[in-house]
Amino acid sequence: MSTFTNPSTDGRNGTANRTMNGTMNATKNGPRHGAGNASTTEATRRPRLSGMTWLVWRQHRAAFWTMIAATVLCAAWMIYQRAQMMDFLDAYGFPAKNLDDAQKEFEPYIGAFTSVTTGLTAIPVILGVLLGAPLLAGDLENGTAKLIAAQSVSRNRWLATKLALTGLAVTVTTVTLSAVFAWWWNPIKLHYPDIDWTSREFFNTTGPAPVALSLLSVFGGVLIGVILRRTLAAMVVTLGFTVALQAVWGYFKLSLGDIVTATSKISPGTPITFPSVPRTAYWLDTSYVSGSGKLFDVNTTCTPMVREEVTAACMKKAGIVGASTDYIPISQMSSMQWFGASILFALTAGIVVFLFFWGRKRLV
Repeated sequence: MSTFTNPSTDGRNGTANRTMNGTMNATKNGPRHGAGNASTTEATRRPRLSGMTWLVWRQHRAAFWTMIAATVLCAAWMIYQRAQMMDFLDAYGFPAKNLDDAQKEFEPYIGAFTSVTTGLTAIPVILGVLLGAPLLAGDLENGTAKLIAAQSVSRNRWLATKLALTGLAVTVTTVTLSAVFAWWWNPIKLHYPDIDWTSREFFNTTGPAPVALSLLSVFGGVLIGVILRRTLAAMVVTLGFTVALQAVWGYFKLSLGDIVTATSKISPGTPITFPSVPRTAYWLDTSYVSGSGKLFDVNTTCTPMVREEVTAACMKKAGIVGASTDYIPISQMSSMQWFGASILFALTAGIVVFLFFWGRKRLV
């Protein structure tokens, strides 16, 4: 019998035999001396994310954790402020009592809105500059892109994972903040006319608007970073891009709604009565209307004179038979936001497609 298989043989062969037998037995019968518990513990400690997703998360975990923490803190603050406001409204007797009679007492709660909306309107700019611009520019600048390109993972998969994880983080953050802020504002939305719902502080922070603005800002910053390949330069240019985006959005957003015209008619020569509009509507323009349908500017036509009869005579001579007011009701706010957001989402999708068909060639 060979000494290699003899368990009683001393020396190298005996040692090797005992080692192999022990290893084989351990493999067949399972780990010995608590190794099973150690393996189980190691398996449970293994991160749930794996592969490229884990790599991207680890690479940008500081930014992602900062976004999560800031979202939680801001949402908690808005929930607290809403509770404070609702306590005041319940004690005041709202909505049975009009808030017009509590302007001074309600000012602190309007101030709370102002302080929060200032930060919320800056989110697209902050995310575009601090998250979007360095996302790929940093990898291109420090050589990480070349290292990843040399691995078995394709550039398409790396780019897709980067954009998908970043887009998910941005969407979750902005949707959460938008929903909580809308929940805070809704109790007085239709009852407090001093808040301009078309302003960027309210129009850009509720509904799909902040999500669309943030995604376009971030992915626009990513594209700028791929083009410039320098982090600092990309951040500076992205700052200008996001500010310009906000300005263009603010200029065109009112054109997303349908203008409603209210008119009033009078007999020639009698005092003009202007049509009434909803209290929370956004007023655009008011004009005098002649019998032929011609519009006259109220500031230059028959301005109030010393005597009413003189003004009435002027109105009669001009043939003015009524007045019209153009406005956009607050009921159109949601449809305007979704219409505008669909345009921004389409632009964002175009940037993503461009990154895959052109930008991926520069990721080396």
